[in-house]
Amino acid sequence: MESISDVQKLIQIARRVRIQIVKMLHQAGTGHTGGSLSAADILVALFLYKMRHKPNNPEWVHRDRFVLSKGHACPAYYAVLAECGYFVPEELYTLRQLGACLQGHPDCLLTTGVEVSTGSLGQGLSLANGMALGSRLDGRGARVYSVLGDGEVQEGQIWEAAMTAAHYHLDNLCAIIDHNHLQIDGRVEDVMNIEPLGGKWEAFGWEVQSIDGHDMKQIMEALDQAEKTKGKPTMIIAETIKGKGVSIFENQAKYHGVAPNDEELAVALRELAA
Repeated sequence: MESISDVQKLIQIARRVRIQIVKMLHQAGTGHTGGSLSAADILVALFLYKMRHKPNNPEWVHRDRFVLSKGHACPAYYAVLAECGYFVPEELYTLRQLGACLQGHPDCLLTTGVEVSTGSLGQGLSLANGMALGSRLDGRGARVYSVLGDGEVQEGQIWEAAMTAAHYHLDNLCAIIDHNHLQIDGRVEDVMNIEPLGGKWEAFGWEVQSIDGHDMKQIMEALDQAEKTKGKPTMIIAETIKGKGVSIFENQAKYHGVAPNDEELAVALRELAA
């Protein structure tokens, strides 16, 4: 699809995506609020600015690939896919319904635009590695992007994948960590400290960038720089706020896996529309 390079336009799209997130989660009565809201700006920049893809031809062979490793943040993913035109926005309000195409974690057999089923944390970067290697072999030039959660980085398989990507010089791979500092049991540093995060990825042979994950211009520039990096994969550490955009959700671990109730939805819609 045609890339949108207007920063303000992308910011407004991200606002619409957040409104859809809280509405669809409220409708479902279940799901992951905090991490969906924190990842919204990143996903908007990926799908509407950087990635090559065709919503009217989802199987286009030259498309870039995306892996949502933190699969529980799929409400943001679905809202962005709807924004791109992969399915009608009304479909969003079937989230988590039995038999619906939008389940609680991404399912590539059910949802148009989803490349791979995810949700078991720690596996997405390995899947992205395979896609990046495949892209190199087929010579079509597709790039691969993956969004990870910071709590997910506690998983050992992530570091096996980190070594593999660097060993094979996968410069067509860009991973982004949604570093909102919270997971279901509390602060990441208290559950299992992952710092120094940038230093670890550099030591594993990656090109590392650290950005404000809610500054659309910074996200766009980081993605551009990743595309120019040769000989090694790129890790973008995006500093974010869990529950971004809604004051009652921000920096609250309890909203990791809790959907808004009626009163919370009203607050969210009022603040997001302001």
